Amino acid sequence: MEGQFKLVWLGHACFKIVTRSGQVIYLDPYKVSKDEEKADIIVSSHSHGDHFSKSDIKKLWKESTILLGPESIGRSLKDFNGQALKVGKPFTYKDFSIELFPAYTIKKPTHPKGNGWTGTIIESGGKSIYHAGDTEKIPEMKTLAKRKITVALLPCGGTYTMDFEEATDAAIDIQPQIVVPMHNWDKNLKEFEVIMNRKDPNIKVEILENKSLTI
Repeated sequence: MEGQFKLVWLGHACFKIVTRSGQVIYLDPYKVSKDEEKADIIVSSHSHGDHFSKSDIKKLWKESTILLGPESIGRSLKDFNGQALKVGKPFTYKDFSIELFPAYTIKKPTHPKGNGWTGTIIESGGKSIYHAGDTEKIPEMKTLAKRKITVALLPCGGTYTMDFEEATDAAIDIQPQIVVPMHNWDKNLKEFEVIMNRKDPNIKVEILENKSLTI
């Protein structure tokens, strides 16, 4: 495989990421096919059923699978012998590292900061993926610009998290090379692309419907 990561969007906030060495990572698995390849690592950002789905975790499980998530969902992680991570403290595995990052809503009551829920940063070989989890545009995102994020996966459905306008503003704060809209509740993602191109044409939009992305 050329590149450090191959990304496949499986719908909603769920992504499959394959590393250069063949390690398989799933982020927030939800409504995955029983035929998907088994996971080396699963990361769940928070306890909502569309992000921590026991039935989907079981579909992807093998004896050596490791489940990760924030300390705030430690009780749920225990059902799978999972490991709770502190925000900002990297977990290193094989050829990549995983770090949790704050995720919360400010205007909406759906994901309060006090719950300690998170997004995820995966890094390897100078490439990085930021999966924002369920969040609005938060002040912490501006710190990511210094980290030179390669790909930002941003929720944009507007019902419980950011809408197109806020998600594109968040992308401007983060300054990734590429932004991938997700968690869109069937909204037309071409409209997201138009807005992003208008605000900052230097940030490339990739809509991962029926295709993958290698970085």
